[in-house]
Amino acid sequence: MSQHPSSAVQQAREALAARLRDVRLDAGITGRELAIRCGWHEAKSSRIENARTPPSDADIRAWCAACGADDQAPDLTAANRQSTEMHVEWRRLQRSGLRQLQESGATLYERTRQFRVYCSDVVPGFLQTPGYASALLTSITAFRGTPDDVSRAVEARMRRNSVVREGDHRFALVIEESVLRHRIGDADTMAGQLGHLLSSMTLPSVALGVIPFALQRTVWPMATFTVFDDERVHADSLDAATTLTQPSQTALYIKAFDGLAQNAVYGAAARALITSALTTLDA
Repeated sequence: MSQHPSSAVQQAREALAARLRDVRLDAGITGRELAIRCGWHEAKSSRIENARTPPSDADIRAWCAACGADDQAPDLTAANRQSTEMHVEWRRLQRSGLRQLQESGATLYERTRQFRVYCSDVVPGFLQTPGYASALLTSITAFRGTPDDVSRAVEARMRRNSVVREGDHRFALVIEESVLRHRIGDADTMAGQLGHLLSSMTLPSVALGVIPFALQRTVWPMATFTVFDDERVHADSLDAATTLTQPSQTALYIKAFDGLAQNAVYGAAARALITSALTTLDA
């Protein structure tokens, strides 16, 4: 198996191989004994353990069964699938523009019942106004040097965001107070966006919390992420979009979200922070 051009993906592959090796060692059996129990050649065990051959899901289940570790199979098979899908460069995702990227997530959004969203930099996409989204996507297009289809991308985002008002969906959103202060677009754009946040807080599907600047925190600020139900995490960085599906990883992000949510204020206290940001727009 050749190395993946993304170091993150290659590291994930090597980590999976190491975990499988540990499963075998914990069982106290050799690679040869494992191969006999699984019904394959000894060389296959070696290639898998050294990250030279990617195992199939069936291989992993057989490996775990041979080692008396069936309980580890679900997490390891998820890790196996994730190692080839987890890291997709924005350049590839956005090479034909931003509209298609907005539309591509529609099915996932429709089937998800519970969204947990933490944003440390910009207003969550679910609650963006057309003006704010246009300003943000325009800056992304310029930075990436991708085709300019911002107007169509904004339309697609607004259609996608209908899940906030339609269907059986629940949104738990936590933002840093800095999100309210970062100027995306002009003062009128920000005023419209902050006003929209206030009105969105009245929706029965939305629970919006704000972490104040002055709070003595128990969880540090981190990169933006979204948890879809309890099954999938999207964690974005400057160069790539990362999808995480291992149960242990989703559990870690849910734990992080719960901690951040406990640091946030809600209701009247959150509205006061938004209103304060509104009043300083012309300052």
